[in-house]
Amino acid sequence: MSRPRPALLRVYGASAALLEPAAAALLSWRQRRGKEDRARLGERRGLPSRPRPPGRLVWAHGASLGETLSILPLVERLARHGVAVLVTSGTRSSADLVAKRLPPGALHQFIPLDVPRYVRRFLDHWRPDVTLFAESEIWPNTVVELAERGIPLILVNGRVSERSFRRWRRLEAVAEALFGRFSLCLAQSPADAERLRRLGAQQVASVGNLKFDAPPPPADPRVVTSLSGLISGRPVWVAASTHPGEEEFVFGAHLALRARFPELLTIVAPRHPQRGADVATFAAGLGLRPSRRSQGLQPDRATDVYVADTVGELGIFYRLSSLVLMGGSLVPHGGQNPIEPAKLGAAILHGPHVHNFADVYAAIDRAGGALPVADGEALTAALADLLVDTALTREMARAGAETVESLSGALERTLSAVMPFVMSVKLGAR
Repeated sequence: MSRPRPALLRVYGASAALLEPAAAALLSWRQRRGKEDRARLGERRGLPSRPRPPGRLVWAHGASLGETLSILPLVERLARHGVAVLVTSGTRSSADLVAKRLPPGALHQFIPLDVPRYVRRFLDHWRPDVTLFAESEIWPNTVVELAERGIPLILVNGRVSERSFRRWRRLEAVAEALFGRFSLCLAQSPADAERLRRLGAQQVASVGNLKFDAPPPPADPRVVTSLSGLISGRPVWVAASTHPGEEEFVFGAHLALRARFPELLTIVAPRHPQRGADVATFAAGLGLRPSRRSQGLQPDRATDVYVADTVGELGIFYRLSSLVLMGGSLVPHGGQNPIEPAKLGAAILHGPHVHNFADVYAAIDRAGGALPVADGEALTAALADLLVDTALTREMARAGAETVESLSGALERTLSAVMPFVMSVKLGAR
């Protein structure tokens, strides 16, 4: 029996249908700004660019780069069981990177906008047998359409921050109607699990964070060796996944330290690589000498700031320095994932705004693998100490690596919970 839809959810569905022409205009506007792939724009309207593989199909969705990478190990394990997997995401950066890392038996498409006709068109073609949504991705029309077609929907690596929980609670009937349509919710933590239950999810389990099980980002060893030779003997640190406003702190720290460390090299990897030109211009305006990786430039001895404005190469830069500042944390963004640099042996610095990964940062902080810095002055002081005290940097790196290793295991628990749904449809039980 179909679950009733509250009035607000019905209004949302009707409005999305009426605004379909505006959605098409939005996609065109985004394409002109480089945020959509022109050749694949139809996928965002539910028009497939690939044939459906024969047999049973699992649809796995991650909103952007981080969420998509977190579910790739799960995709790989499903593919090993002979299950075809359709992976969707909503950003060009995730699509570019996923294309390089998908295992045989898996394919990528962009997720359609949450317009009823787009969603129906997408589902009519792909006909998934089980759907996996990562973290906190809730598209109302898609959730309702999946439920009405009887397709099991599972939330994997589920996360509901306290801020998101408060917003959902203001729409209590809508939250219950949506979360109640999930067949199973696998939460990152007991706190996330409790919030999901209070929002209306019926079947909930806390299984841990899949990001602890993701392998470190890859890197071509020849590139790492070449860059290591170019920067040999220089003090180096990395500001990873920075957001607007954070480069002010990063370059301020470099300027404050360069009298003491005249050969200091700061590597800045903006979260959105298209910001590379602006980041380099800002650095030059402060009297620093930048070079950009996207232009094919190398960090020679004249380079103060190396702007790593490419996609999928953070693994290279995490291997070049044992000292990493995680971006999104010195401005109110919520912090970026510190697990990857910790796995690759880096001591981590971060600002106060880390609510997106609060449990992860808390665990690494407690173990001594990361150091919080409140502002630019604290960042400068921490860098000054750690660039000199290499023994402390190594000890922090060891503590961080051991912490993330101890928190692994979510992949096996998630797979164990998902496989009964997959096997039941594979055997024709659904």
